[in-house]
Amino acid sequence: MALPNIFSQEVTASIIERIQKLTPESKPLWGKMSVSQMLAHCCVTYRYVYEPQNFKRPNFLMAWVLKKFIKNTVTNEIPYKKNTGTAPDFIIKDDRNFNQEKTQLIDFIKRVQKEGAATFDGKESFSFGKLSIEEWNNMFYKHLNHHLTQFGV
Repeated sequence: MALPNIFSQEVTASIIERIQKLTPESKPLWGKMSVSQMLAHCCVTYRYVYEPQNFKRPNFLMAWVLKKFIKNTVTNEIPYKKNTGTAPDFIIKDDRNFNQEKTQLIDFIKRVQKEGAATFDGKESFSFGKLSIEEWNNMFYKHLNHHLTQFGV
């Protein structure tokens, strides 16, 4: 079963509507992140796309491991399990400004939708090499849906 199309205006609006329901007091149903940390965590996926210069690229061996063992888990349609581990860049330990992180995440989501699926067709990802539109869609949507569900929205 295909995941909803994050490149469509309807799905983007639905995701943003869910984000808008979050408050600084929102608590997770599982996990340890605060809502502000979760929003910052979700932004990392988009920072990899739009700000790759701010991250250290994986070396050859790590890139091979990511493509061979992690890529399919991130880009397939199977939902993430609760309390699944994450890459170091995605671990947010410090407090973050809720409104700033929420605005940044919404801006990233809108930017992806506006640029459209064709922009991502065969586009090189930071960690996994070239991805298809479907793989990009799954990665973006699945991650957002997982964490919004984590916070009950």
